Amino acid sequence: MKDIIVIGGGIVGLSTAFSLSRRFPHANLAVLEKESAWARHQTGNNSGVIHSGIYYKPGSLKAKFATEGSRQMIQFCREHGVDYDQCGKVIVATKPSELPQLENLFQRGRANGLDLSLIGEEQIKEEEPYVKGIKAIKVPQAGIVDYKQVCERMVHDLTKRGAELHLNTEVKQVMEHDHNVEIVTDKKTFQTKFVVNCTGLQSDRVTKMAGVEIDLQIIPFRGEYYELIPEKHHLVKNLIYPVPNPDFPFLGVHFTRMIGGGVEAGPNAVLSLKREGYKKTDFDVKDLSEVMTYKGFWKLASKYWKEGAKEMWRSYSKKAFVKSLQELIPSVQEEDLVPASSGVRAQALQSDGTLVDDFFIVPGKRSIHVCNAPSPAATACFPIGKAIADKVPELEMSPRVFIHS
Repeated sequence: MKDIIVIGGGIVGLSTAFSLSRRFPHANLAVLEKESAWARHQTGNNSGVIHSGIYYKPGSLKAKFATEGSRQMIQFCREHGVDYDQCGKVIVATKPSELPQLENLFQRGRANGLDLSLIGEEQIKEEEPYVKGIKAIKVPQAGIVDYKQVCERMVHDLTKRGAELHLNTEVKQVMEHDHNVEIVTDKKTFQTKFVVNCTGLQSDRVTKMAGVEIDLQIIPFRGEYYELIPEKHHLVKNLIYPVPNPDFPFLGVHFTRMIGGGVEAGPNAVLSLKREGYKKTDFDVKDLSEVMTYKGFWKLASKYWKEGAKEMWRSYSKKAFVKSLQELIPSVQEEDLVPASSGVRAQALQSDGTLVDDFFIVPGKRSIHVCNAPSPAATACFPIGKAIADKVPELEMSPRVFIHS
């Protein structure tokens, strides 16, 4: 009998286990992950940005956890030897019509406790010489990191603390009883006193397995990237973002210097035909049929069809993708970009067509379910993990048996 099992080996699942191992140092703790390695999905396929918290509604979990999380992430990296760079970024208005939204974003960031500055054309050129903009927000708190390294360090720490870590272990059933939870996997059946569901792209399914009713479904959006060829890396010093479109729930294509070298450009945001579909050709009948028969999706599509059509066009037209990038850096040309790997965002959508905007955590009888944790969840993983660990009730811990070889 385990005391606590965490399902999901991405950065949110591992950070939750990390916090649980500190709150309950004598707990018999286990983590189950269906893949053959940690951080294989959202964590391992994002651009590695340490977000500042500027975009999020003051008072929301995203705002609170992103601002706290960026500080805690940098502290963790320093203590555990993880590669990071708090390089800062600029959010650039390229035309007068974007200035009111830029000002709103600046005020939101200040309300979230960030030390920001508004800069003009000359200062933009000092920060990013190849950017064409009329005004920008300088965000010194933003940075870049290798989130896979962060996960590796947490796995090492959990192993030292005696946690059981199970890869290649896919959960098939979760049954909550009065005094325990039964978890059936493709390897064996686990008994535990409490379970935490951090399964990202599968989170709604695991929640429903446990008998917890939720009015939402995960809709997968694929983000496609290009990479600048080495000869053009000089065009981007750090992070360059556009002013986000207030009529669309994504940030728009941007330039990101990567911690391991290179510069990515993107992403767009298109519906993925498979929950874990990283290629245009990836397709799953069950995944797609769930989307197509969900009334919330059609309500969302009717609201954002114009923006969605533009995203789809950019997916199939490199010329259109480059044209969007040229709004920030006019000198970028098609031949300067080569395709890079994609990521898939797990976005929770309610049946009335409302996108779940904030992190969304749902309790069960003997469980907690993280039902919405898209970006900036990687940045915010330590506050998220602690918040979840704090919600786990005090348990009568099972005696732990250590086998020495």
